[in-house]
Amino acid sequence: MRIFIILWLGQLVSSVGSSMTYFALTLWVWQQTESATAIALILVFYQLPQIAISLFSGILVDRISRKRLLIFSDIAAAGCTIAVGILAAFQALQLWHIYLIAAIIGCFGNIQSLTYSTLVPLIVSKQHHARASSLGTIVSYAAGILSPALAGLLYPRVGLLGITAVDMGTFAIAMVTLFLVPIPQTTRRLQPSPDSPQPQNPWQEATFGFRYIAAQPSLLAMVVVMSSFAFLHQMGEVLYQPMILARTGGNAQTLGLVVAASGIGGVIGAIALSIWGGFRHRISGMIVGFIGMGVSELALGLGRGIGIWAIARFTTSLHSPLIFSSYMAVWYAKVPPNFQGRVFAADYLIGIVIEASAGISAGLLADQVFEPALRAEGWLTTTVGTVIGTGAGSGIALLYAINAVGIIMIGLVSSRVKRFQDAEALIPDPEVDEGLM
Repeated sequence: MRIFIILWLGQLVSSVGSSMTYFALTLWVWQQTESATAIALILVFYQLPQIAISLFSGILVDRISRKRLLIFSDIAAAGCTIAVGILAAFQALQLWHIYLIAAIIGCFGNIQSLTYSTLVPLIVSKQHHARASSLGTIVSYAAGILSPALAGLLYPRVGLLGITAVDMGTFAIAMVTLFLVPIPQTTRRLQPSPDSPQPQNPWQEATFGFRYIAAQPSLLAMVVVMSSFAFLHQMGEVLYQPMILARTGGNAQTLGLVVAASGIGGVIGAIALSIWGGFRHRISGMIVGFIGMGVSELALGLGRGIGIWAIARFTTSLHSPLIFSSYMAVWYAKVPPNFQGRVFAADYLIGIVIEASAGISAGLLADQVFEPALRAEGWLTTTVGTVIGTGAGSGIALLYAINAVGIIMIGLVSSRVKRFQDAEALIPDPEVDEGLM
């Protein structure tokens, strides 16, 4: 775990800087447009290029030094961040610049994320996979605690240029940790299982991950269930910040406190999971996480005021490490390390398509359907409006609540899906594994 902890610390520091930049950009876009769609499109443009690059990035991860890939992708992303700061300093920054830079960062971010996801089984023993995955979730949530407060404090004083300068300082720390630790390569002698498809040409190489998943019904069922959850959850992630801004008249301090509460919940959930180790049956962990997160998001959508929003985001994030760590533990147990780049890339590509679709859908539904329906004389004002409220942000809140109900239903229904439950058999008993090592 020592090597993992060193890398993890570097990424934790770097994530604070990157999240500060993203938070500042969210504020900038809202100030310019006051549009949920405009904010959602930042994420959409970040994700869309990854659809084209994901299959090939999986091949790169399985074939090229993972340390070199991390260094290259980090430097490229840092250059894009510097570009944002320079454009802002000369007052030349425009909305399309942000979308273009987000697309470029997305390409390199895809390689970086995929590479990091394949490091866990290389540098961490099997019985600690869930713990390592839960520590990985701390990175984003810990950044959520500090970044909004720091960005909210610094942005009015130093602008985007100053925020990006801080981001570059944290990036330098991450690069030092990356250079300090050895990262092993995978062995190429390991052969796939007999039922796994054999790559023979470039096209088969690129589609290997999809065929590997399709050859194992339990993994395929997991992808379907997780994709359904991810679509609704991602819509919520896109919507909740514009909802709070709209309902508070653009109050950045309120949003910052709610985002910070979300970060605290994620950190506590990840720390608790890293100590506990999670459910022995990982699928049970996912189901419990689905239902718990759905109930929390429903409270956020129906709630009014900073108190309920902060508590709801705290409990939403509290369940997130349980879902994603349990999910990844299944993949680490089933997929051999030297195939993980291509197989994880296939799963990642599916996730990108789902999340990009969710982002577009969330923005359009919020701005074109639900918000007008709950404004003055809207067609839902006298019915749903009496419960959820009317005016700016109410339509977004209604859409958020509907998504939350959908997540609860996914948790209840997936507990009855046999192929999804069959994935339990793929996970070796942690106690047995520990005794053999």
